[in-house]
Amino acid sequence: MFHPPHPETYRDQLRAFLREDWGTQDWSTSAVPDRPMTARVVAKGDLVLAGLPMAVEALRLTCSNLNADLARHDGQRVGPGTEVMRLRGSSHGILLAERVMLNLLQRLSGTATLTRKFVDAIEGTGARVLDTRKTTPGLKLLEKYAVRCGGGVNHRLTLGDGVLLKENHLAAAGGVRAAVEAARRAAPNLVKIEVEVENLGQLKACLDLPDVDGVLLDNMSIEQMREAVALRDRSGRRLFLEASGNITLERARSVAGTGVDFLSVGALTHSAPAADLSLRMD
Repeated sequence: MFHPPHPETYRDQLRAFLREDWGTQDWSTSAVPDRPMTARVVAKGDLVLAGLPMAVEALRLTCSNLNADLARHDGQRVGPGTEVMRLRGSSHGILLAERVMLNLLQRLSGTATLTRKFVDAIEGTGARVLDTRKTTPGLKLLEKYAVRCGGGVNHRLTLGDGVLLKENHLAAAGGVRAAVEAARRAAPNLVKIEVEVENLGQLKACLDLPDVDGVLLDNMSIEQMREAVALRDRSGRRLFLEASGNITLERARSVAGTGVDFLSVGALTHSAPAADLSLRMD
């Protein structure tokens, strides 16, 4: 249903996570027999799954004979007691990766779960939920995948994916027009240009510049966002409007109702509570 990143893009991070967890020696695991075992990963609460391919990959790095049967898939809602994965392999291999695997699965599922709450909150408005670059270093690609599993949309994966001229860029360039014109000269033709604005005067300046593809409305009130949408519509420009700043679950539907195209939510990746899953050996 969802296309996860290729394992080669995150396998080195998994190895580093495992090395960090092991330290010099896992005395607990080495003290018990290494024999064939079956284990189950079970949800302990209501959540949206994300990260199952990454969880399996972490286990395969420690358990060469691993057999993993996925009972559920990423993007699926599950409830308490749901078995999401059954594992067969060596007891040592499973134990060595257990904590790293669960930490990753819980974190990514937490992001997917929070994203789905925002998506549900604005259903029917026509707006969509965007993530931001406020991600965990080393986990950006996986966290943004989790946002997609929750029904959200990725903004830039890297700085090279698009131009976003924020307040500091505008200050360094000497204003909106100077920044946009410089960006258009520097960036490839197919790269879109978005400008962050803090007031309606800056928005009007963007509407006069044909190279602007979108505008980020930063920390504007509901009334200001409605006026911004009206200004855009009257101008005949087809540029997109993105609302950002203080986008909470309680406020999300009101923001979406103003007519903006996107709600940008940093909390999806920097503040999502971890979902609750556990591993039990049979």
